[in-house]
Amino acid sequence: MRIVVPPSFVEERVRLAGPDAHAWLERLPDFVAELARQWAVEVLPDPPRHGAHSLVLAARRGAQPCVLKVCWDPASTAMEADALRAWDGRGIVRLLAARPEEGALLLERLDAGRSLGDVELYEAAGIAGGLLRRLTVPRTADQPLPAGTPRLADLGAEIAATVHERQRRLGFPVPARWIDRVATAARDLAADAGSDLVHADLHYGNVLAAEREPWLAIDPKPVAGDPEFAVPELMWTRVDEAPDAWAIRELLGVLTAAGDLDPDRARAWAIVRAVDYWLWGLGVGLTIDPPRCERVVAALV
Repeated sequence: MRIVVPPSFVEERVRLAGPDAHAWLERLPDFVAELARQWAVEVLPDPPRHGAHSLVLAARRGAQPCVLKVCWDPASTAMEADALRAWDGRGIVRLLAARPEEGALLLERLDAGRSLGDVELYEAAGIAGGLLRRLTVPRTADQPLPAGTPRLADLGAEIAATVHERQRRLGFPVPARWIDRVATAARDLAADAGSDLVHADLHYGNVLAAEREPWLAIDPKPVAGDPEFAVPELMWTRVDEAPDAWAIRELLGVLTAAGDLDPDRARAWAIVRAVDYWLWGLGVGLTIDPPRCERVVAALV
C-alpha cells in the first residue's frame, strides 16, 4: 500500500526545518514502498505514528510484527542503529534491518498503546530504574562505543562553561546560587563521567509494553558516561504527580535503588540537567517544563 503522510507530521517538519522539508516529505511514500520491497514487509493500514523527527509505520514481515521507522536525520539514525546493535535487544527494542545513511530502520513491534506513562508513578520509576541499569553497557575492546557517541565529559564541561551566560541572556530567571552550584557540579561530573553506553532519553513514554519482555525501551539517544545522567528526565517528565518536595526526593530514591545507582551522583546530575533544560526551555518558549524543572531543583538543592 502507498502511505499517506499525516498532515500533523508535515506541519511539524516544515515548522522545524522550513521549506526544505517539503522535498523530503514528498519522497516519503515512494521511499517507504522501496523499503517494503527490499525488506519483504507489508505495511499495514494502521494510522502512522510520529514524533517531531520520525514517522513510524506498523508492518508485518511474514508472521512477524514489525515497524518501519523513517527519520529526518540520517546521522542520528546511524547512531541509533549502532546503539541498538550494541544492546542487541537486552531491555530495548530489537533492530531487524537498517539503512541508516537514509534514515530508515526496521524494528521489532511493541505495544505503542501501552507505555510506562500509564503505570503508577513509583511502580513505573522502579521499572525504569531497572531498565536504566540493564541498558548501561561497559565499553570494552570487543564492544566499542558507536562512532560519534556524545561524551558526558564534553556535555558537562559545556554546561559548566555556558550556564552563566545563558542565564544572563534570559534575564536571570534561575536563582544565582543555583547557577553557581550547577557550574561547579557540571565541571566535577565532567571530570569523572565514565565511558559506559547509556540510553539518554529514557522517559516513561519511551518504555513500551512488549511480548518478549514485559517492558522494552525505544528511541535511544546514546551517550558515553554515567547511567545517573539519565535519571533527571525520569523525574521532571512526571513531577506533577509528586505533590511535594518529599515525594520528589522519594522518586529519586526509587530510581536510584532500582537502578543500583550512586544517589549523590544522580542527585547532582538531576540538578545540573534540570537547570540546563529549564534554561533551554525558556529559550525556545516552553511554558510547562521550566516550572517542572524548578520544582525538581528546589526539592534537591
